Amino acid sequence: GKMAGVLERSYIEICGFERESVLRFRQITLNLGVGLHSSGVKYADSAGGFSYEDSGKLLSVTSNRFIHWSTSGDTVQFVEQSLDTNLLNNAVRLRIPNCLLLPGGVCIQETLNNIIILIVTSQSVHRLVLPHPTRMYRSDLVTELQMQSIFTDIGKLNLNEPAHSYVLPFAQGTQTTAPSTSAAWISHEGEALFALASPSGAITVVTLPAHDQDGTVSILELKQSSMMQRLAGWMPTAIRGDQSIPDLAISLAVHQLEDDTFIFALCQDHKLRMWSLKHQMCLLVTDMLEYMPAGRGEVKASPALAHKLRLFFSSSIGLCLAIYLAVPKRSQFCVLQLVASENNRYSLDHISTLFTTQETLVDFVLTATDIWAVWLDNDNQTVVKYISFEHNTTGMWNQVFVQPSPEEEVHVGEDQDPREIYLDVLFSPLRFTASAIIKALQIYKRDTERYSDLSWEELKKRVTVTVENELQGSVTEYEFCQEDYRLLQVEFWSKFYACCLQYQDVLSTPLALHISPATAMVCVLKKGFVSFLLPCFAIDHLYLSSDDYLISEEETPIAEDSEMSRDVLQLVQCLRMVNESLPEDMAYEMEKALEDLLSPEKVSEKVLEGLLASDNGNVIQDITNKLQDINNPIVAINMLLRELDLETDMAPLVRISLSQLYGSSVAASLICQAVCQIAMTRTLICRDLLILQQLYLRIGDNVRGSQLLQLQQDLISRCSNLLCTYHLLKQMSLTLSSSVPLDILNADLQHLSVLELSDSTTPTSRRSVLNPQTVVELFYQNVARKAIMSQIFSQQDVEGNQTMLHWSQMISSVLTLLCQFLYPLDEYVRLVGPWCQVNVGSYRFVLGHCYLASGEGQKALQCFQEAAAEVDKEEFLMKLTGSVEEAATTTAPRLLYYNKVLRLLEDIGLPELVIHLATLAISEAANDERIQVIALFVFAPCIITFSYTSLLCCFVLCVLQVVSIIESRARAVDLMTHNYYELLYAFHINRHNYRKAGTVMFEYGMRLGREVRTLRGLQKQVNCYLAALSCLRLVHPDYAWIVQPSSGAAVIKCLKQLLSSDVASYKMRQKIYW
Repeated sequence: GKMAGVLERSYIEICGFERESVLRFRQITLNLGVGLHSSGVKYADSAGGFSYEDSGKLLSVTSNRFIHWSTSGDTVQFVEQSLDTNLLNNAVRLRIPNCLLLPGGVCIQETLNNIIILIVTSQSVHRLVLPHPTRMYRSDLVTELQMQSIFTDIGKLNLNEPAHSYVLPFAQGTQTTAPSTSAAWISHEGEALFALASPSGAITVVTLPAHDQDGTVSILELKQSSMMQRLAGWMPTAIRGDQSIPDLAISLAVHQLEDDTFIFALCQDHKLRMWSLKHQMCLLVTDMLEYMPAGRGEVKASPALAHKLRLFFSSSIGLCLAIYLAVPKRSQFCVLQLVASENNRYSLDHISTLFTTQETLVDFVLTATDIWAVWLDNDNQTVVKYISFEHNTTGMWNQVFVQPSPEEEVHVGEDQDPREIYLDVLFSPLRFTASAIIKALQIYKRDTERYSDLSWEELKKRVTVTVENELQGSVTEYEFCQEDYRLLQVEFWSKFYACCLQYQDVLSTPLALHISPATAMVCVLKKGFVSFLLPCFAIDHLYLSSDDYLISEEETPIAEDSEMSRDVLQLVQCLRMVNESLPEDMAYEMEKALEDLLSPEKVSEKVLEGLLASDNGNVIQDITNKLQDINNPIVAINMLLRELDLETDMAPLVRISLSQLYGSSVAASLICQAVCQIAMTRTLICRDLLILQQLYLRIGDNVRGSQLLQLQQDLISRCSNLLCTYHLLKQMSLTLSSSVPLDILNADLQHLSVLELSDSTTPTSRRSVLNPQTVVELFYQNVARKAIMSQIFSQQDVEGNQTMLHWSQMISSVLTLLCQFLYPLDEYVRLVGPWCQVNVGSYRFVLGHCYLASGEGQKALQCFQEAAAEVDKEEFLMKLTGSVEEAATTTAPRLLYYNKVLRLLEDIGLPELVIHLATLAISEAANDERIQVIALFVFAPCIITFSYTSLLCCFVLCVLQVVSIIESRARAVDLMTHNYYELLYAFHINRHNYRKAGTVMFEYGMRLGREVRTLRGLQKQVNCYLAALSCLRLVHPDYAWIVQPSSGAAVIKCLKQLLSSDVASYKMRQKIYW
């Protein structure tokens, strides 16, 4: 595939913002009757995650399913999410008054039948026992669009029962000090154990009996003896004269063996202690400062406060520990491996030491090969990086391109409406959560209304009304000039926007990292939402990387050899220099040109001239100099364009059932926002490359003449088309759809059935939690998802239920295929007209149908006419006309096409357009009698339906055939439904054939007398006879007579002659056949 150059050297953060009212948490309050702790301790907000053991198995009930939680004060909230199906009742908020959640105070584990949640607070411990999803849904193949979460019945639990809650007796009283940190786990016997770091330096372990067994709570304390304290090399606090407690644990971790449990404690004295729970003794003490290269004395003088400890265990590598030593400007990670020897003796082998220049570590995770970490920098911005702790020669951390904060200021052009611009930014799918907007609305209005049931559109209306009311309330003068009012609008909207920014920043604060052991999916858990890390494609990685990283790149999967790699890297550096040198107004000019369907080549040329004219800092000269270092620029440019190209041969789809894989609203939002990020990045790449190529045309120093010709005639136009493609993808990813009323949807399906295109009779779109959805989300959920999954998997892979879902590989494949599926959706559909030359007729036809749906008939007619030229060339139009099946017949494909369109216009009820298009079609056959006869038979039903007398007269070569067809139609249908006799009468009057007109009205009157025996029929009969008499009075007396019509055998004979292949044999001189 063209996007297959996935370089798992960097990742990009995608924030799955919800477009709904704020997530509804079920509120549960557990009142234990304990008072507020006297120590006044406060703990930082924290978060964590849990992934099911089978979350990586295809067709499992728990595939791609996980739980995340966050704590704040005395409240913990849980959310269960799935990327495959929408979970109902999946959010719960538990408040335990006066009991503060401890760091490390939440643990989730699964057993065969249950999910068990352990909670540790400053004064209590808790155990929630919930059903396992496999016990709620026993089928291995789940096909529901939505499922119940494990939290559905949590309200039925009596959390005050001893099996669920226990108040810590040692934490009560006015003189007690709260624990500093904690850990919790389920033993092999099913007991719930809680380890709390006691203020005295001990570790208190509380054990609750298994939830389905009777028993008593036990409490034991792990503490070093005074002899051990002296042996460990420290003296009591009072003697040293400081207030810190050396062996106070600041980070705890637990590892279970078959017959014992190790509790690891990283303490204030910078030492790591390992306790055996079985023997209740400390088996290992290691001074972590020994792993510091310098400055140990200075660090040892002050107590450790921010060190962190993490474990990782696998059967292949054993138990590894990662210790973060928080030292100002010299922080480092130490990775150690636990080694066991005889007689219960243990030691730690040093594997790696990794340094970091970041300061404030929020959280980190240790995996089998890497350390992932999240920090806050000096500007309070999120930084995420990862590094291999074994195979790392440079010591350089790999990048994660985090989602940037929304712009601090919104640029409003002089010709733009401030309200529209601010609303577009606020309600864009990529920038703000509903929670941030609602919080800003509450502050702005200075009220406490919850707005919990507002849809995305209703919230938008509420914001508009609130800001406009504030603006109107501030106006004291009755008259304003337009410019003053516009400035007032900007002032009030910017004020509200600033409120949204403030709360979005708060909600974006990172709290933890979560990595699924089964799928390797990486999530950043934030205060207000969850973001996902997706592997970065090679070309995006190169363009987004900082200069430091680019310099360290030695090769790239884009190029085949090292010399070519060097050229590509040099070219990418030039692109970045173009990007940095491009002023905001010129970037806006390029964007506007794409919107207005102007030629990107011409606009890029104009932008380059502007850059050259204003090159005060000699930036263009620097770029030019760097271009000289590229040995083969044409090949390098060609490689970049090849990597950007989305057009590819699609493999045949395998028709298999893939449950609801990546079918939830969370997955749809995540995947489609990733498409948007890719499109935004590549729009910039194509823009900068187009400007760079224009510069090459100017200088051309190291480009030969033939290569300049290739640049001018091939590469620039390809780059221009790709720029338009990615701009279109971006627009589709950002454009929110509006809901279509059911009656309009049904009408559109009826119109499609006229064209014989509909493959279903009723709307079957999936209802999404996202409201509204973007165009790309609609396409993904209703069309592309199943096709993508079928293409990724083969039947053999799925059988046996053994397929594992690896996050990086799966999500990269999904994104690649989705972009390739989106590429042929040409325009959506207006934007592709000037540049897309593939299936031009087909997309013009689709655009015409869209115009019809929006009531723009004339534009639709224009599109239908333009599509007609491609009817016999494009597969879609051939299928539409049925010309593939009709290949053996003599009917012209264009006439079949016109017939379909005429029927569509007739069905919608647009007679003016019917006559216009039919006239056009007939005029195309003006000099061909045979084609006119065929056209007459094809179009006659539409023409007759709307009584187009003037159009009938256009059939100058086959008047008798026209009359014959209409007469046969008149005699075959109900008189009260379709009145073809009046049409014939008008036709003959128009041709001054009064005797024939009188004959028609006489026959009409006779049939009315036989078939419509009502007062209305009698009245019509009288009018018919009067009309017949009037016509005969206009005829010469010798011919003023009418013969009573016969049974019609002659008419049948006439029609048989007309349908014969030899039209010329038809007796043109034959007169009236009665």
